[in-house]
This record gives sequence, C-alpha cells and structure tokens, in this order.
Amino acid sequence: MLARGHRFHGHKSLTYVHRHGAVVRGQHMAVRFVINNRRTDYRLAVIVSRKVHKSAVSRNRIRRRIYETVRTGKPITQAYDIVVTVFSDQLIESPPAELAHVVRNLFSKAGLYHNAAPTANRSDRAIVKPQKDDV
Repeated sequence: MLARGHRFHGHKSLTYVHRHGAVVRGQHMAVRFVINNRRTDYRLAVIVSRKVHKSAVSRNRIRRRIYETVRTGKPITQAYDIVVTVFSDQLIESPPAELAHVVRNLFSKAGLYHNAAPTANRSDRAIVKPQKDDV
C-alpha cells in the first residue's frame, strides 16, 4: 500500500492536475503530471472508471497493483502530482512484470524519475504519443 503522504486528499488537487498537467498516454493507461512546489514528496492517484470493469473488486485490484508497482519501483525524487487514468481491463490479467514494465515505461517517458529526461513539456499540456513497444 502506498504511504499516506503519497496519496491525494481532496478533489481540487485532482482538478488542478487535470487542467494544468502534461499527459503521456500508453495503450492501457495515461499518466498526467505536474510539479508541486508546495510539497517535498510526490502524490499519486489512480483512477479506474466503471467503464473499465463493472466489478468494484476488479477495479480495486487494478488500483492496488499500480500503487504497489509505483511503491516498489524506481524512486520518484521530485514533488510531482501524478494521476494515472486506466482505460483498459487487460491490466487485471497481466503478469506483475508486464504491468511494472508498462508503468515504468510511461513514468520514464514523462521524466518522473530522477535521471530520466522528460519528453513532455511541463509548462504546456503536451501529449506524447505511445511508441510501438508499449504494451
């Protein structure tokens, strides 16, 4: 489970990220992010709509798997507000290594890791097209 300090609280923060954040899209999910200068750690929210899967159990499983992937993956050193929007139910059956690859690939394209070069312009609402190697 993601630590309490890394979770969003309140609806206005999500609205701000959706309005001002840059977007990196993949085949199964999109990552929207913006730098938050008021914090020292990153915050993460995972949104899985009812359109993805009718069962709340399945939606929560997807959400928990992504939280765990981010928690155990590479460290995010800057204070970002990150919103991951899932729009494919194929992540329920995907193996953990494949899910980790997809999340790491999108986060590195976004430049969220310390040594990764950003591909999306953080000042604009840039959209980065998915590559063929995205799963």
